[in-house]
Amino acid sequence: MNVELGISTFGETTPLEKTGKTISHDERIRNLIEEVELADQVGIDAYAIGEHHRKDFAVSAPEIIIAMAAAKTKQIHLSSATTNLPTIDPIRVFEQYATIDAMAPGRIEIMAGRGSFTEAFDLFGYDLDNYDELFKEKLDMLVEINRNEILDWPQGKFTPKVDHIGIYPRPKKPLKISLATGGNPNSTIRAAEMGLPIVYAIIGGQMDAFKPLVQLYRVVAEKTGHKLSEMPVSAHSWGWLSDDKEKAIKEYFYPTKLLVDTISKERPQWTGMTYEQYLESIGENGVIFVGDADTDADTVADKIIKMMELLGLKRFYLHLPIASMPHKDVLKAIEIYGKEVVPKVKKYFKDKSKLNDFSIKWKE
Repeated sequence: MNVELGISTFGETTPLEKTGKTISHDERIRNLIEEVELADQVGIDAYAIGEHHRKDFAVSAPEIIIAMAAAKTKQIHLSSATTNLPTIDPIRVFEQYATIDAMAPGRIEIMAGRGSFTEAFDLFGYDLDNYDELFKEKLDMLVEINRNEILDWPQGKFTPKVDHIGIYPRPKKPLKISLATGGNPNSTIRAAEMGLPIVYAIIGGQMDAFKPLVQLYRVVAEKTGHKLSEMPVSAHSWGWLSDDKEKAIKEYFYPTKLLVDTISKERPQWTGMTYEQYLESIGENGVIFVGDADTDADTVADKIIKMMELLGLKRFYLHLPIASMPHKDVLKAIEIYGKEVVPKVKKYFKDKSKLNDFSIKWKE
């Protein structure tokens, strides 16, 4: 069985531990392009770039970063992570990504989501009370545009009437569109009913907590007549790699705690991170992937294999880094991931014939 391993990023711009200095947005964007180029060279399958509208992330327009990366790479799959559909026009989204696909045919994907942060609602004049309705209507419209060159769209609550108008340019094949979620059951059902691949952000708790959601996704997809073979299940999780496991563990605590503590001030359901909690998260059953690529020990590769097998994943994205790390260290982590971790995981799954070999039973 062929599996795909990628990297995801938000283009973070937070203070570095050793200097206390924050990388500027323009420098982070330039560094990010170099990181995608390296990922392409070392055989990583995909790079997904997120959309945010806040000071601690440099990327507010992932489609522009993806276009630059498409022109500089040869084989890597490029995706948003996510495109925040509630606060953007789906016609423009399609036009932008179809244009990029002309430079990298078949390598471009739209990972649609509602957005993990809500700043864009005020920024673009949307009401947060319409959070879910906006996403559903605009996702339906985006999928319809992708299917049909000529768009006939009735007046919606949030979208205009479009009366038999062509949407261009058209890619040679329909764009890949997946739905990203943090684990919302309604999003799981929606993706399954629409026949869309799903990407779970698994950034806390235990791996097996997502088994019921994956099972729900597959059961609903089967009942609604969709082909599971065309609907890969993916996960994105935080992680870090270095040439020494203890070094990796030590240097990744600061950025992880920085981000978690920042979010905990904004979200009542989050709490600040202690070192003990961090160690549990990077442990055997946690969902943060930190270490080296030592082939003779329990490694990041082994833990990725465990999660993919446990949940029946076809794709895995290592979110690297989660808060700012020195650029040279990020490049080193990408090199280790591409040259040592990815080949080990792929070798393990090479002889797996189908997802049903995995531990999840879709019909119980």
